[in-house]
Amino acid sequence: MSLHEVNPSIKAFTIVISILILSAFFDPITPILIILWTVTLTFVFGRVSLKKWLLLLAPFLFIAVIYVWSTLLFPRLQEGDHVIWQWGFLTMTAEGFRRGVSLGLRVLSFATLSIMFTLTTKPTDFLLSLMQQCKLPPKLAYGIMAGYRFLPLIKEEFQILQNAHRVRGVARARTISEKMQQLKRYVIPLLAGAIRKAERTALAMESKGFTGEKNRIFYREIKLSYIDWLFFILMISAVVLSVCISWKFGYLQFYNGEL
Repeated sequence: MSLHEVNPSIKAFTIVISILILSAFFDPITPILIILWTVTLTFVFGRVSLKKWLLLLAPFLFIAVIYVWSTLLFPRLQEGDHVIWQWGFLTMTAEGFRRGVSLGLRVLSFATLSIMFTLTTKPTDFLLSLMQQCKLPPKLAYGIMAGYRFLPLIKEEFQILQNAHRVRGVARARTISEKMQQLKRYVIPLLAGAIRKAERTALAMESKGFTGEKNRIFYREIKLSYIDWLFFILMISAVVLSVCISWKFGYLQFYNGEL
């Protein structure tokens, strides 16, 4: 089984359900088990690049560290908390340490699930699946697809504008007013080019008979198979099993909205 073969809509639905289940609990055991399970699935069945995976995880890891650090050093002190370390106005408690670790792992569990979906799903296949399985209006789906295709072109045009300005001897902006003028020189040509591309795309789609009707046939059909439901069962079972293990060791508790 390859994660790339799983139906994108089923994959997205599974990830959302898993995150919703995890959101109901707040303990360190459940998210760490899910992180280990998700990372194993991603690299064994996803065939993803470790470098790209780490690059996407880095911002979430930074956020998790900030959450843990702030929760550890500035806890919400309650009667009966066990103080581990104290220096001036900084206080570290055993309960705060547990809450901080739980919060950090909670962020990372959500991140690893999202990254698994991102790295193993093609945007075009996802939109086709949304149209075919979830009945997303084709006008909206093809509009999103066209906009996604325009992003590399806009980046290329931006680089061409930058090189053209350097060739003509335009000085680099240093002050705020100069940067605003430079932004205007870039934005207006890019917007004009984007409008021209949008008009050409609309005329091309209309000439090919695109009307936006929902009852249409597709050149590429995204179908459902037993692999999709196997992925769904495995992921939900892993989440439920993690919750049961946490409950067995006495760490499980429901999230009440307080830290």
